[in-house]
Amino acid sequence: MKVGDSRELRIILDTGMHFEGLLVYNKDLKDSITLEHEIEVKVPGAGADSASTAVMADSMSFFVGAVKFTNQRIIILQSDVMADFPSDGVTGYSLFGNYIVEVDYDKMVITLHESGEVKIDSSWELLPMTFKDNKIPWIEAAVNIHGKNEVPVSVYIDLASSDAVELLTKEDMKFDLPDELKESYLGRGLSGDIYGQEGRIAALKLGSFYLEDVVAAFAPAEVRSKQEGADGIIGNNALRRFNLIFDYKNARLYIKPNEYFSEPF
Repeated sequence: MKVGDSRELRIILDTGMHFEGLLVYNKDLKDSITLEHEIEVKVPGAGADSASTAVMADSMSFFVGAVKFTNQRIIILQSDVMADFPSDGVTGYSLFGNYIVEVDYDKMVITLHESGEVKIDSSWELLPMTFKDNKIPWIEAAVNIHGKNEVPVSVYIDLASSDAVELLTKEDMKFDLPDELKESYLGRGLSGDIYGQEGRIAALKLGSFYLEDVVAAFAPAEVRSKQEGADGIIGNNALRRFNLIFDYKNARLYIKPNEYFSEPF
């Protein structure tokens, strides 16, 4: 991506980014990105600490390849919470809200389709999505912790998460914990570090497909997620095993196993 005369930015495509715009992690980039009528804001996110400080401007433009996006919100963090990340930031709904987004992990290509352009054949499986009170996609899935009982779970998709599945621990959780867990640093959000546990579960079910012997993260719900009612989060280490077509306007996700489907966790 590019904003004005900035250098090319390395940006994560994130389904958790629920507004049209770009969030830039590196405060040093403010010198090369001219914000019009900027204001100071607080940006909350996962983590146990306070929200991050940032500057923000609306009605900006940026390019993704040759595609120009206008009327975009650009936020540049002014804290160092994400300073050591290897990417420059995240974007999401700008693409997902305006195009049918195809993610082909076999070819490592993201394709933006106009509505009605995509031909879906029988090799794809449809997963209905819901959006509740925001623009973050939710699906129904199932987990099998010990290899005995399959438990339905309501999860939302976080394409920026490197885990396969993050199960949220809380008083009313639907699943048991694995017998063996280890304490783990699970990552960092806009409100600080996230600590939890890691263990293996027998299976994760997405549609009719089973991913087996999955390494799962277990995180306190009040620290990891701001989404009320969520049982867990589906991340990229599960989704990268499928080629994907996100159709937000019709609330549909199409999945098809790819060359990574049987790769051990």
